[in-house]
Formats: sequence, structure tokens, C-alpha cells
Amino acid sequence: MYLRNFTNLLLIFMLSLVAVRTVDAGPIYVYKQSDGTIRFSSKPPPSGTDAQVFTAKNKNYSMYRGIGKSRRSGKLFRERYWKIIESTTFRYGVDPHLIQAVIHVESAFNPRAVSPKGAMGLMQIMPFNFKKLGVKEPFEPHDNIRGGVKLLSYLLKKYKNNISLALAAYNAGEEAVQKYKGVPPYTETQNYVKKVISFQRRYSL
Repeated sequence: MYLRNFTNLLLIFMLSLVAVRTVDAGPIYVYKQSDGTIRFSSKPPPSGTDAQVFTAKNKNYSMYRGIGKSRRSGKLFRERYWKIIESTTFRYGVDPHLIQAVIHVESAFNPRAVSPKGAMGLMQIMPFNFKKLGVKEPFEPHDNIRGGVKLLSYLLKKYKNNISLALAAYNAGEEAVQKYKGVPPYTETQNYVKKVISFQRRYSL
């Protein structure tokens, strides 16, 4: 959730916001807390707190929104970050092709991708998960992939290796899966699950 290198982080964050095609979305507040750590939030900070305000934009992230309409979204990227994916998935016991598929659908292998809600990096990890997953540099591929694999490993174990449920929870949250006792009836989530599984098959060929 928190990062310490304030100046560099803001620079990377601003660059990431203009790196891809955009449309209007809500603001993201970035501010330093009393202990020196940095916080990202979609809610305004406490009164009197100095904050940088970024108007996040709706990019083609997660990329499943563009799949089927964009040639680029259908192209496979078998070699990108493969060594990191292979070593990390071996450690956590996760199918490396599943991670390739998640990265493809989440960010199209763009390590600086930022979603309208503030999810960051290759596997689009939300800032509130940084601390739990041990993510310190969300735009650094190894750190981001390790955090995302760790989260998916946990979800796969929780749902007894039911990939659809694990992916639904990754996209919509565990609470939504619990509420609907399965993949939530959200068009976005249902499309997400289908696209990731489809790409997992393609990457495994």
C-alpha cells in the first residue's frame, strides 16, 4: 500500500498516465503520511494534507475490453518476462501460462499500465494489496509479477484449484464470489474469466 520514493514514484506515475489512450475517469490522490510513507487513494486525504491529484484515465486495461477488436490484443508475447514468470510460478506452484494469460489480459505486457481505479503494473495490482503481497515497486516487473502470482496462488488454493473462481476473485474480489457463490453476474468479470482462460490455452500450445 505504501511506497517511500516519493519523487521518483510521482514521475513514473505521471508518465504512466499519458502512456496510453485515455478517456475521463475519477481522480487519484497521492500524499505523504506523517511517518513518511506514500499513500494512494481514490478518496480525498484528511483536511489540511498536501496531496498530488491525478486524473486517472480509462486505458485499455484490463485489456479484455479490447480483445476481439484489436489485432495487438490477440498477438501472443511468449518471450516477454518469461524467465521471471517461470521462476516465480515454480516457487508458488502456479501454471506459468495462466500468468502469461493474466498479464496479457490485464496489461498487454505493459509494465507501466495504470487502471482507472489505480491498479498498477503488469498484473494490475491494487495499492491496498501492496503491503499484504510485499510489493514495493509496482512498476518493476519482478516485484509486480511476484505479487500477482502470490495472490493468484492464494486464490487457487482457497477455491480448490477452480481457475474460474480464482480469476473472478482476482478481478471482482473475494466478497463478490462469496456473495454470488460463483462467478459474479458482472459482464466485465465474466468476460475477464473467459478471456484469461482462452489465452491460457493459447499460451500453453
